[in-house]
Amino acid sequence: MQLIITDAWLARSRAIHLSGTRMVAAFLAVSLALMLIAAALYHWVFLKGARERWPVIGSVVRFVVADEFEQRDRFMRENLDAMAKRLGEIQARMLQVEALSERVSGLAGVNPTDLKLAAARGGALVEGRPLSLEELQATLNDLEQLTGERTDLLTVMESRLIDQRLKKMMVPTQQPLPGADIGSRFGWRIDPFTGRQALHTGLDFSGEVGTPIVAAAGGVVVTADTHPQYGNMVEVDHGNDLVTRYAHASRLLVKKGDLVKRGQRLALVGTTGRSTGPHLHFEVLVQGVPQDPHRFLHAAQVAGR
Repeated sequence: MQLIITDAWLARSRAIHLSGTRMVAAFLAVSLALMLIAAALYHWVFLKGARERWPVIGSVVRFVVADEFEQRDRFMRENLDAMAKRLGEIQARMLQVEALSERVSGLAGVNPTDLKLAAARGGALVEGRPLSLEELQATLNDLEQLTGERTDLLTVMESRLIDQRLKKMMVPTQQPLPGADIGSRFGWRIDPFTGRQALHTGLDFSGEVGTPIVAAAGGVVVTADTHPQYGNMVEVDHGNDLVTRYAHASRLLVKKGDLVKRGQRLALVGTTGRSTGPHLHFEVLVQGVPQDPHRFLHAAQVAGR
């Protein structure tokens, strides 16, 4: 295509040659310019109409805004309902945990009322109507507080139960010579050496030489030495002025200062010291005073029934 431009004042003309490619480019440029001008004009008219509340444009704006708010509200409502349902499930579980913690607290010797932890402040979710954001937030706060209280109570109960277990493990209720028969019991008897009445301060367990002797409870070895009357002897301190004594051993397997646990081997049965034959002489002393070991062993048997 060829365009001829004539200037009347200068009395001359100019020819412009346009190929197919140039024509397409020119057409696209003009179209783009028209689109930008139309978009700018539409935007200016729409904003001006919305600000000055022109009847038609104002209605369109209100419709668009209302639809947007409706979609946003529907989205929030669905999320709130889902959160409320989940929160209800959590509250139901918390009620179960609370009931369980109150039962366990009785076993641990803890009174939830004294700790001001028994009353649940969370309450139940309101059913039959949707929850507002404020109600949901308040319920979450109550649930968080209740969770903290339950955690405190369970921590105290755990501590009490551990303490009880430790105390139980430190009481000599384990038979020091498992499966052995009891010979001489605690109390007054005729002494086999003097033939006179004398107090037998422990229990004698019959056993063959070399049979393992185990700790009746956990504690610290305070004596592991030879005694003129008790022969090879081990004494274990269990705390609270409670000591157990294992006498007449053929061999000691621990030394002073060792930390031993319930059922751990301490020595081997023998007949050292003032003894008439292989056996274990077992004593329980409280503040240095001999006690009947059968009371402790029998207590363990009763508790295990």
